[in-house]
Amino acid sequence: MKEKKVIYYKDELNDEFSSAKIQARAIDETYRYVHDNPFYRFFSAALYCIVKPLAYLFLKIKFGWRVKNRKALKSVDKKSAYFIYGNHTNAAADPFVPALLTGRKRAYVIVHPANVSIPVAGRMIAALGALPLPGDRQATKNFLGAVDTRVKQGAALAVYPEAHIWPYYTKIRPFKDTSFRYPVQYGAPVFAFTNTYQKRRIFKTPRLVTYVDGPFYPDASLPVKEAKALLREAAYGAMTARSALSDEEFIRYVPAEQTEDKEEQDAKEKRYTKEEQIKKGGVETQR
Repeated sequence: MKEKKVIYYKDELNDEFSSAKIQARAIDETYRYVHDNPFYRFFSAALYCIVKPLAYLFLKIKFGWRVKNRKALKSVDKKSAYFIYGNHTNAAADPFVPALLTGRKRAYVIVHPANVSIPVAGRMIAALGALPLPGDRQATKNFLGAVDTRVKQGAALAVYPEAHIWPYYTKIRPFKDTSFRYPVQYGAPVFAFTNTYQKRRIFKTPRLVTYVDGPFYPDASLPVKEAKALLREAAYGAMTARSALSDEEFIRYVPAEQTEDKEEQDAKEKRYTKEEQIKKGGVETQR
């Protein structure tokens, strides 16, 4: 039986294990988040409609993808915007899951600039609805303007609050509440979606099963800081509970300090064994 791949980590908040090495472009004031050109908008809509069914087939064939409790999303008015937050564990699936969950509602995904930095493909990713995080003050203004536009259009905005990809990780990493200020600002509902990994009999890769939870609503009576913290806790709690449904650890993640502790213990045992051998040798010599 093939040994399981092991990844050692030091920082759950900042460690990145994506295999893609992309030099991220600078997202400055020249980056256009919203296009008024009718030809671009037509191309974007057409591309979105073409890619969605292909993405569904890809996820179904490669991962045997299934969704549980998708009906939760229907509890929100069709014309109203909402935010969806998910765990970041699959470079191949994560770009497509939000759009496939939201059905006819257009989904826009807040992403790292690296996602739109790939020649040609980066432009297509942007056209499909990627909103790269800004790199300066003016870009931030443009980014927030784009979020405002999409909310007013009644779109779904997706966030991976863990920020860094840990392939096939079966737990939920701690994440900040920074991105939860968007739903608080707009009084918009929040949904959590959790990608879990479950055993398959024939295939080596586990099945990808996505669970949807919510809606969670911001408390308008609270200050922004407290309201976004509560939303974060609601999403994190739902994702943590769902992550327990994973029953296949395709890649094992181990804290680096455990390795260091083991190496130190092994070194101590070697030193102890060597000292015992020296002592034993000395006694035998005396005899």
